[in-house]
Amino acid sequence: MLILSLVLLSGIRGQDSLLQGYKKISFAELGGNVYKMISEDWMLITGGNATKYNTMTASWGGFGCLWNLPVTFTFVKPERYTFGFIEESGVYTLSIFDHEKYKEALKICGTKSGRDCDKVKMAGLTPLVTPVGMMAFSEASVIIECKVVYSDFLDENGIKFEKIKTWYNGKNFHKMYAGEVINCWVKE
Repeated sequence: MLILSLVLLSGIRGQDSLLQGYKKISFAELGGNVYKMISEDWMLITGGNATKYNTMTASWGGFGCLWNLPVTFTFVKPERYTFGFIEESGVYTLSIFDHEKYKEALKICGTKSGRDCDKVKMAGLTPLVTPVGMMAFSEASVIIECKVVYSDFLDENGIKFEKIKTWYNGKNFHKMYAGEVINCWVKE
């Protein structure tokens, strides 16, 4: 575990290896409609490493700038199996797919728990290890590697629109992660 952590940290600090079949771009170069990528095409949020990881489908989130850093914003409930992997490792990837082609795989990853089954195998996805040791999937058209720079739970008192409160009924709030973009890859 210590060796893997050292490899991961050295990679986060600037390793510039290539990911086979992908082209590394700056996050600012990522084209397309971000709203559509997240809300309509969906994405997989993956935490962990090559030894043990989990992924989940998400259609909430965002891309932007925070503290002059390129960041992604993701939201994960603590009861989700992926939550513990992100908490432990402090890193995650976002894998974005061609929705029409991978709709069923994304549904499986959003409705099955990695606690109970090998949902990645069920979904027919091929896991890959990024050059810095994070997990993603070779079918993704875009892979974004992120290091958590801020996280906190959403707070009912901060929700100003009453209709949104019905998502929670006073409990089980999502945790928001702001993740600095370490690498961004697009399929060649």
